[in-house]
Amino acid sequence: MAMMVRYAQNGDTKKLISFLQGANLGTEGIENLVDYFLIMEDEKGWVQATLGIEPLGKIGLLRSFATTTQIGENELLFIFEQMLKLAKEKGIEKLYLATNRSSSLSFFTLLGFQREEKENLPQELIESDHVNHIRTVDNSVFMVLNLQ
Repeated sequence: MAMMVRYAQNGDTKKLISFLQGANLGTEGIENLVDYFLIMEDEKGWVQATLGIEPLGKIGLLRSFATTTQIGENELLFIFEQMLKLAKEKGIEKLYLATNRSSSLSFFTLLGFQREEKENLPQELIESDHVNHIRTVDNSVFMVLNLQ
């Protein structure tokens, strides 16, 4: 099945929120961040994956990564490659992510991310409500990728 990745547009807000709610992910603030999101769709226009950035000055936090079971390794790599392109276009210098799935660490390391200790996170991240919630999860791991 052919997949297409594209930048989300204002008209995609409801579709994006619906998909994320179906994946039990938070949607707070999505309306203001639509142009920082990618949508992967199948040939029928059904959303198969999403990935976004919460911009915090010159740094960004990956968020709202959700996929269907139709997405394979190649599609995962492609959406992340496109996200790195979007981040650079938006002037993001460092990209952070948080995960509580130890099984995903090797995938993110393969993409160039490195572990970052919670006490070394930049102030912009620490001030984010989203990050403050993540920091309370015992098994959460933060990773960073320098885009410069």
